[in-house]
Amino acid sequence: MADWVMWLIAAGVVVALELFTGTFYLLMIAIGLLAGALLAFMRVDLPGQLLAAAVVGIVATVLLRRSRYGKAEKRDAARDPNVNMDIGQSVNVPAWQDGTARVMYRGAMWDVELAPNAAPVPGVFRIVEVRGSRLIVGA
Repeated sequence: MADWVMWLIAAGVVVALELFTGTFYLLMIAIGLLAGALLAFMRVDLPGQLLAAAVVGIVATVLLRRSRYGKAEKRDAARDPNVNMDIGQSVNVPAWQDGTARVMYRGAMWDVELAPNAAPVPGVFRIVEVRGSRLIVGA
């Protein structure tokens, strides 16, 4: 089997592994492996192939890290509906006492607190944040 075919198989395996990770870093390594395949196809010797694969993989990884796709977003889990299924749900508050209340939600009693700029009137509110066992609600 030709060297360039081995490089392509290695790149394919790394791309398949990338599908399980959800990041782009293994994809950058696969690009480096494709560079090695290209040089193997051009009949460059093995040290040249290895050097090209390493350099291209490292450069691609560094460029990814500096891009907006390589930076992890810092999200507040208490406000993220992808983390907490309660965010965005509705809760009925029958009465307020100093900006707090007790309500039945999902079969249990919860403490409810008003979000800033929300009026303490009885009614249906939307959950905007969860702090421990306390629901923060807004209009």
